[in-house]
Amino acid sequence: MGAAQDRIPDHRRCGLAKTQVEDEWSRDDDTTPAAGDAALDLARLDNRAIASTKISPRRNMPAIRTANELPLRSVLAKRERSWPFADRQIRPHTTTTRTIMPDRIIFDGLNLALEEGTGVATYARMLTQVARDLGYNVGVVYGSPQAPSRNPVLREIAFFDEKRAIKKWLPVEILNSIADQVRYYLPVRPTTVDLSGVVITRHFDDTLPVHDHIFVTRNLFGNAGRHFSLTNAFVELAFDPRPDIFHCTYQLPLRSKSACNVYTIHDLVPLRLPFTTLDNKRWMFRLLKKITAKADHIVTVSENTKHDIIELLGVDEKRITNTYQAVSFPKEDIERSEAVIGEQLSGSFGLEIYEYLLFFGALEPKKNVGRLIEAYMASGVDLPLVLVAGEGWHNQSETMLLEELRENEPGPTGPKRRVRRFRYVRPSTLITLIRGARAVVFPSLYEGFGLPVLEAMTLGTPVVTSRESSLPEIAGDATLLVDPYDADDIARAITTIVNDADLRAELSRRGRLQAAKFSVERYRERVEALYASLR
Repeated sequence: MGAAQDRIPDHRRCGLAKTQVEDEWSRDDDTTPAAGDAALDLARLDNRAIASTKISPRRNMPAIRTANELPLRSVLAKRERSWPFADRQIRPHTTTTRTIMPDRIIFDGLNLALEEGTGVATYARMLTQVARDLGYNVGVVYGSPQAPSRNPVLREIAFFDEKRAIKKWLPVEILNSIADQVRYYLPVRPTTVDLSGVVITRHFDDTLPVHDHIFVTRNLFGNAGRHFSLTNAFVELAFDPRPDIFHCTYQLPLRSKSACNVYTIHDLVPLRLPFTTLDNKRWMFRLLKKITAKADHIVTVSENTKHDIIELLGVDEKRITNTYQAVSFPKEDIERSEAVIGEQLSGSFGLEIYEYLLFFGALEPKKNVGRLIEAYMASGVDLPLVLVAGEGWHNQSETMLLEELRENEPGPTGPKRRVRRFRYVRPSTLITLIRGARAVVFPSLYEGFGLPVLEAMTLGTPVVTSRESSLPEIAGDATLLVDPYDADDIARAITTIVNDADLRAELSRRGRLQAAKFSVERYRERVEALYASLR
């Protein structure tokens, strides 16, 4: 069957294993047991119900098939091959069932390993959680700076200590890189990391995704990128146990042997706004074309990105599923009282509740922070602008502007209007900042989805955002939309939302209703339908 499978185009392999099993059940070449056949005793049974189970679309509701519906020889042969010995001792007047393990899905851990959250990391964590909730056996594969230890305890310790991994002598690093590139011409077998409890992991509760298995291999993602640059080929991963689905939550030159290979493409910003990213555009275009040609299925997070994939990469619409995204906040963070929020803002940041504007996101070109600051300064509002903006790229002009503003900041007796930047805050603190803001201002040039908009609407904070890319699709009629290339338009929206309390109340109400369309429950339904379609 292996040779036949190799001839099947990659994008048609999903569901192949199921078809093979169904064909096996349906064969009816010879239902008469041969002398000495292990089925002989069963053939003499008085047509009793010999049940076998197969997974139903609802996963937790097994469908039962009796012996009357199946060729007897097929039933017995299948049992003889796969059942434990004890299960083969079938007695009269009994019904025997077989427990089917849930389908296995392995996800990449590229963004899950980042110390600070990103939109893709949030997406991956939510997806792994939902997959687990749906009953799937979830694995995550990571890259590690060094080769995994043969000692399982050291392997577990190193998994949580890679930030302090010992640097090897440069010639050794070069030799390792060369060895990896040679090794990558053959299937790569990631090593399992068993979390036995040796390492206390509570520190990682907010970042470590739910999982049943963890795998690591040396410099997986960097080596895969170099291998693709040299060969135009994907690195093939061979897992044990083998997954039914391998889902890359980002565009990566990886695939899993004999699995259904699924890739999420969040946006085509490197192609649509090439001046805003650091990617090698030729390499990225080649990778995206290869992914869309070889993938069994493509997932995306908005209709806008789906349209881009169809138009720019020439993909058949039937091969793309838009699941959107969802956000979920800890109960204690969303139930925190206004009084407590006010105390936290005052004590930690010197801010008053509802007396500041907020932006949060990376300090990178597409986030449009420079134009946001320009619009804020021109708006004349007497509220501080708070930026939670981590390090990004191509942001020299924004960095210089922030430094100049800080140097010229008025003293304690001057006006309140000023720009304040925090590079990173903990997730719970960010929720407090969002809830305490008079409005969130997010005039991005381009987004695949726009998580900050959804997060703010979910928490009931009014939003000013862009009418470009996917943002109107996510925002609906629950935000003020602006032209992100027009600083005057952004300034007018800032002035309006700061001064109009009735408008803010209405946008807060509409925002919660709009956010409900992207609830975790609805997201779970979309993901369930996606994976069911691949079976």
